Amino acid sequence: MTMIPTSPIVGQKPGTSGLRKKTRVFMETPFLQNYVQSIFNGIGGIEGKTLVLGGDGRYFNTEAIQIIMKMAAANGAKKVIVGQNGLLSTPAASHLIRMHKSDGGLILSASHNPGGIDADFGLKYNMPNGGPAVEAVTAKIVQATEAIDYYKITDASDIDLAEIRQTTLGDMKIDVVSPTDDYIEMMAQLFDLDEIKRLLKSDFRMVFDAMHAVTGPYAKALLEDHLGAPAGTVINATPSLDFNKGHPDPNPVWATELMGLMTGDTPPDFGAASDGDGDRNMIVGTNMYISPSDSLAVLAAHAEAAPAFRDGLVGVARSMPTSSAVDRVAAAKGLKCFETPTGWKFFGNLLDAGEVRLCGEESAGTGGDHVREKDGLWAVMLWLNILSKTKSSVPDLMSNHWKTYGRNYYSRHDYEAIPTETADGIMGVLRGKLGVLPGQSFGGLRVISADEFAYDDPIDHSRSTGQGLRISLEDDARIVFRLSGTGTEGATIRVYLERLELDHAKLSLDPQIALSAVIEAAEDLSGIKSRTGRQAPNVIT
Repeated sequence: MTMIPTSPIVGQKPGTSGLRKKTRVFMETPFLQNYVQSIFNGIGGIEGKTLVLGGDGRYFNTEAIQIIMKMAAANGAKKVIVGQNGLLSTPAASHLIRMHKSDGGLILSASHNPGGIDADFGLKYNMPNGGPAVEAVTAKIVQATEAIDYYKITDASDIDLAEIRQTTLGDMKIDVVSPTDDYIEMMAQLFDLDEIKRLLKSDFRMVFDAMHAVTGPYAKALLEDHLGAPAGTVINATPSLDFNKGHPDPNPVWATELMGLMTGDTPPDFGAASDGDGDRNMIVGTNMYISPSDSLAVLAAHAEAAPAFRDGLVGVARSMPTSSAVDRVAAAKGLKCFETPTGWKFFGNLLDAGEVRLCGEESAGTGGDHVREKDGLWAVMLWLNILSKTKSSVPDLMSNHWKTYGRNYYSRHDYEAIPTETADGIMGVLRGKLGVLPGQSFGGLRVISADEFAYDDPIDHSRSTGQGLRISLEDDARIVFRLSGTGTEGATIRVYLERLELDHAKLSLDPQIALSAVIEAAEDLSGIKSRTGRQAPNVIT
């Protein structure tokens, strides 16, 4: 074991879910080493502890895992459980942490961000419950980054991770495990696989776009090998260092191949996609994109179709920017409903306490109480279980849902890579006038209330402030402005737009048309286009 002198590095404060930077930044010694040692120090050391380790296979994943294993050995870890070839989807890593009752894990991913030497890389610590580090733990890690003066690493050869086996690194045990086997076994306990198998062997046609990311091997093993879907059901299934130069974000803008298939001459009945590390999902019906907010609401309405939820949901939770569609389902079904800040870590306490069993974020993240992360393939399986039980098509299922609960028209407009000073200025001006907005009209809509969202955790009673600006308007409309914490360059302002429609004759409008007055109000309020010179958002979902 060698102790290498070092000093604090500026910019090692994690965002919504871990630390994300350009890949070249992580590759510059000692950036990764400093942050890994700070994680170890921040959680009270790892001597005698067991950690799960894996990543999404993006550029630098393999090299980083070797460094982390050598540092874990030097810091006295008892064991590291690592995915074969260094691969683990984020939900699979969460499952392994929980299954082995380990002391947490390190997950290497920048989620839905692009990969490659000139793109993005990330690292986060997940706690023993399998979920992302809560703010109190993250604060200790940040403090450690500011006080670090050495890191520990062992001088040893790299460990061969190509074979499933047990080996050692000094006194530390290493278990190289299948990335997929335990995860698929868990899926078999949660869903009616026989029912789904019958659906997939009927004239029902589906396509799953793995977007050249880590979910490819999981989806092929589960959907094609285990459930008998035709070969080729899973497309773009081989993980790539740079996601085949694509953007592994499951939305209509980036999943263009899938969207083309779902709107072609002979479209499949069901389409889905997942992201870089397998925790997000997109659901598409024939000629119909399903927003993540609507998807969450439908899953809440029909969750009992899956064996895992036959005893009921108890409660549901959504991130604040997610539409209130699921709230209407919860009210009708007598379920508890919680509104949390963005970031899956905020759902962890609710899940651990048994207050909720289904959670969702508008950014394509959905999950249950089986792990403590969002889970893209799990959401697809729940959709398939619902479709198999209801004998319904996706468009018919959505039509009936909206007629029952109303339709929360919803869209997110992303303004990316804005100079940080400009973005902070826009948000600062908005924040400063929240108190005088009620009663004023923008885009022809009167403001009912305006505030900055703060969250009081009902379990540990912690308080999180500064979680986004909320503006409620007449006509059951709402606008949320929020600075994103997932990018690596400049700042991203996300504008969330929502309006409830109960008129059955108006449930099939284009969301951008249905939300036109709300979109106009958002620009009148913020002046984003005029202040940035942008003609339109970079991404509309």
